[in-house]
Amino acid sequence: MSARHRIIVRAAAAAFAALGAWSAPAAASPLDARFDAFVARLKPQAAAAGVSPATFDRAFRGLKVDQEAIAKSQYQPEFRTTMAQYVDTRVSDTRVAAGRQNYEQWKDTLARLERSTGVDRYVILSVWGMETNYGASMGNHNVIEALATLACCQTRRPEFFRKELIAALQILQQGHVSPENMIGSWAGAMGHTQFMPTSFKAYAADYNGDGKRDIWTSIPDALASTANYLKKHGWHSGYSWGYEVAPGGSRRVDGGALPAAASKRFAPVGPNGPTFMLTGNFRVIKRYNNADSYALAVGHLADRIRGGGPIRTPWPNHDKPLEEQERFELQALLARRGFAVGEPDGKIGPATREAIMSYQQAQGLAPDGYAGVSLLRRLRTAR
Repeated sequence: MSARHRIIVRAAAAAFAALGAWSAPAAASPLDARFDAFVARLKPQAAAAGVSPATFDRAFRGLKVDQEAIAKSQYQPEFRTTMAQYVDTRVSDTRVAAGRQNYEQWKDTLARLERSTGVDRYVILSVWGMETNYGASMGNHNVIEALATLACCQTRRPEFFRKELIAALQILQQGHVSPENMIGSWAGAMGHTQFMPTSFKAYAADYNGDGKRDIWTSIPDALASTANYLKKHGWHSGYSWGYEVAPGGSRRVDGGALPAAASKRFAPVGPNGPTFMLTGNFRVIKRYNNADSYALAVGHLADRIRGGGPIRTPWPNHDKPLEEQERFELQALLARRGFAVGEPDGKIGPATREAIMSYQQAQGLAPDGYAGVSLLRRLRTAR
């Protein structure tokens, strides 16, 4: 072979080698490798818990690290909303109206659940409204993928998430839902009323008798599951979660009689703000989410859907939330000043809250992300 031919052959070999290197799949990242190793170790543990190899393999087919779940598990908000802001935002007129519409649609189911469990029908409905806005926001994460990611690839409570993951696989094994339809939040809360897998196993109910506890597509099953959860945690029928009273007094602001069961005074922002006399049912609601603000919002939303009015006593120094048209205006003003809110839609979602916080930080304000009247007034007058 001539020297010229040898040069051509070597050049061709180098070109083919380069092409092979270019077309080879990228090596797995350390996080991907960690995820795969975790899944391999998990398989015998799942088998010991009654999960068949076929169920396990189907559940994990095509799954990878859920990067959003990791990011959200590590997110620490800079500033917490006040009690007044939390309640106003979650017990909005829009959510109350949607609750009343859903009550009309599901009132027969709710009435039967109240008779069978003793749990207030409006509280059952309110939990649904609080957890997923009546099914509008159930999450978009594959629960197996999210839980496996949190169990293997972040440092906060990995054993908790591993336990929830095993429970989720057992739910699949029992046939209540397919892996593709087991959708929930980044932390693994599932369905219309956001049950973690271990809570599902303990409290989910089959209302329609089809052999499945389907909290994803069966609203009656989801409502029955919530009713059963509250009942099993000690709900007492015959009285409410609590009653608003005059600050410093013990008389109900609506003039009704105060039952003996309402024995605990609750003044969340001090003696000059709204005050309530609570029953033990308030503590039961907190078993769903152990926060006073959550339980107050659930109870108040239930009362509003029932036909009650807003909290009578004003919140001290409270910045009122915006109406829909004002929210549109707020978004437009933020966008005009270069803060990314997306397309203005009158809804205060994550993008708008981030834009508000960025604007507040630039103005030297507490970055709470709250869309209130004073913020809109400031934006209107800013140059």
